[in-house]
Amino acid sequence: MGLSGEDATRRVLAVDAGNSKTDVLLADTGGRVLGTARGPGFRPATGAADAAERAVDTLAGTVRAALAAAPPARPGAAVHHLAACLANADLPREERALAASVASRGWAASSQVVNDTFAVLRAGLPDDGSLRHGVALVCGAGINCVGRAPDGRVHRFPALGALSGDWGGGGGLADAALWHAARAADGRGAPTLLARALPAHFGLPGMPELIEALHLGELPPERRHELTPVLFAVAGDGEGDGDEVAGRLVDRQADEIVALVRVTLDRLGLLGEPTPVLLGGGVAAARHPRLHGRVLRRLAREAPQATVTVLSVPPVLGAALLALDAAGAAPEAHAALRRRFADTRGG
Repeated sequence: MGLSGEDATRRVLAVDAGNSKTDVLLADTGGRVLGTARGPGFRPATGAADAAERAVDTLAGTVRAALAAAPPARPGAAVHHLAACLANADLPREERALAASVASRGWAASSQVVNDTFAVLRAGLPDDGSLRHGVALVCGAGINCVGRAPDGRVHRFPALGALSGDWGGGGGLADAALWHAARAADGRGAPTLLARALPAHFGLPGMPELIEALHLGELPPERRHELTPVLFAVAGDGEGDGDEVAGRLVDRQADEIVALVRVTLDRLGLLGEPTPVLLGGGVAAARHPRLHGRVLRRLAREAPQATVTVLSVPPVLGAALLALDAAGAAPEAHAALRRRFADTRGG
């Protein structure tokens, strides 16, 4: 089916800004991708009066690059709507401040800003409105969870790290692995293979050298995230092999995922209702057998009506679907966009 004239000229922008990278997508309201760009992660400063403005400044170059990558616009092909799903937009007041800053840039005639976890939720729900409720959990560099009831009520967590009681994500797991490895190496903690495996990953002989390299900046702080896959490898699959200390950390991460999902379902009155639970983020999407298996087993006991799906599509798809929703695009447009991303979701 060809695009109507209106579908071919009206455009939408989608922004998915995570901790480690930002993806921007320009599409028309027929579901055709016109331009894409990738930029740096989105980490707004806290406390400063101009924090929202400075944070949105970091998006501007990536937005411009996506617009420049598109074919020349037909007359009247202004951007109709922008949907921005932003990491670290954790509190409603932060969302409002960022939304005002995004709107002031004039990138689109209308715009919306939500936490990036809502991109995972939208990507995992059908496009015809037949199912409007669900729970989305992101376990990537950090961890967060949101849920929506059939009547539109939303439950969310502050997701401010230890300050709001959070634990885990790739950054938290890497820090915990370093803590246990350091204590094992100097005798204060239980023995663990992490004490050898973590420094070996960087070609270093032991934990003293790794601690020194991180402390002095010889290894950039962002390289700590490389230690999370090492932790999972050392932990084993939970079938009797693997390191005990590393295994306990993986199990704790699984239990944290289950706790976030269970509380969200309970607060929305969905524990007894068939509900999709959508998992996204690099840690969850890796489906490590020990982590994923424990999550599935515990949710089967504590939330037996939940259906768990791991989303392997990029979250920018969810942001683009939100933009198409707001633009009133036809169902065929949503389907075309999903085909473009070769959705390979699985449980």
